[in-house]
Amino acid sequence: MPSSERSEALIQLASGGPLLPEWLRKPRTHFHAVHQLKSELRRLHLHTVCESARCPNMHECFHRGTATFMILGNLCTRGCGFCSVPKSRHPGALDPDEPANVARMAADMRLRHVVITSVNRDDLPDGGSEHFAATVREVRRVLAGNARVEVLTPDFQGDLAAVARVLDAEPHIFNHNMETVPRLYRRVRPQADYRQSLDVLGFAKRYRPAALTKSGAMLGLGETSDEVHQLLRDLRAADVDIVTLGQYLQPTRRNLPVSQFVPPVQFDAYRDFGLSLGFKIVFSGPLVRSSYMADLVA
Repeated sequence: MPSSERSEALIQLASGGPLLPEWLRKPRTHFHAVHQLKSELRRLHLHTVCESARCPNMHECFHRGTATFMILGNLCTRGCGFCSVPKSRHPGALDPDEPANVARMAADMRLRHVVITSVNRDDLPDGGSEHFAATVREVRRVLAGNARVEVLTPDFQGDLAAVARVLDAEPHIFNHNMETVPRLYRRVRPQADYRQSLDVLGFAKRYRPAALTKSGAMLGLGETSDEVHQLLRDLRAADVDIVTLGQYLQPTRRNLPVSQFVPPVQFDAYRDFGLSLGFKIVFSGPLVRSSYMADLVA
């Protein structure tokens, strides 16, 4: 076994999960680029979901000079079973400098596609939507039309006024992830609601038709192929444009275990099925993540 594969195997064993199949083993390289970017992020008191969610593509994306900024702090008020972001019922005050710092970092990195996501902040009256919108506006102002802005938002507890507030800042792409099929919501997203998330996506398209809408799900949590097909039908019925499907990987021992490793051929079949429904783009593969290669979306 090559040294990079041995490294991946040891990391997976340390997290408490089973050994990864060959198609999920990815070498971790570009350490210098990762260190440089992390240092600059910490200097500006910024976070990325790449780090907090332990994304397997982090080294590759950081080397390419891309990152998904995570705003509203680094503490989430929800306890989703798949997520390794730190949790707290009282995350504290928002950083008023965060919108400007995100814009500054995006400009320094010369990004052409900026992805902004956040933790859930159910403790705030507006769910953090005004802060979210302020960050989008500041990035658009600083980059002056030289970059596209994608948002990956929480459900704001179904508050469509909060969704509209973010859309009024005119992101080019509005993303909200379904994460899994409805049968598994109680275990995977216990503080969320499947229909509510679909309503958020449908409202986003109606409210701002010019924006592309996007959603994604993790596979390997125990869903069936029929359930994935129904999820895709539901997303298309909500007029979603872009879908991402990727393999769930257990980030820590405290998170849900992997039920199955979905083979690449099955991901290909889901992509073909999604395209047959009329989606503009379907990213489907074991290492696909919500914002992976987001800058390649036309």
